[in-house]
Amino acid sequence: MNRPAREAAARQIMESTAPRVPAELHADVVRAGNRILRLRTLARRLLWLLLCAAALAFTVWAIAVEPWAEPPSRTTPPLTGW
Repeated sequence: MNRPAREAAARQIMESTAPRVPAELHADVVRAGNRILRLRTLARRLLWLLLCAAALAFTVWAIAVEPWAEPPSRTTPPLTGW
């Protein structure tokens, strides 16, 4: 088929009547779509919960350990008795 013939065939397919969808297929697709949306919502909530738990754990660790504080020097003994 050359290009004009392919275009004419594609135009004929697009201009023909729309295909009919069986009612039970529509209901099955709607149920599957709802299930997918529920699973995505659940996954999104679980990921947010995990992110918040990680942020809370990091905050608690940082408060307890204080990684920004400089550790005491161990190379020289402390001066006492001056």
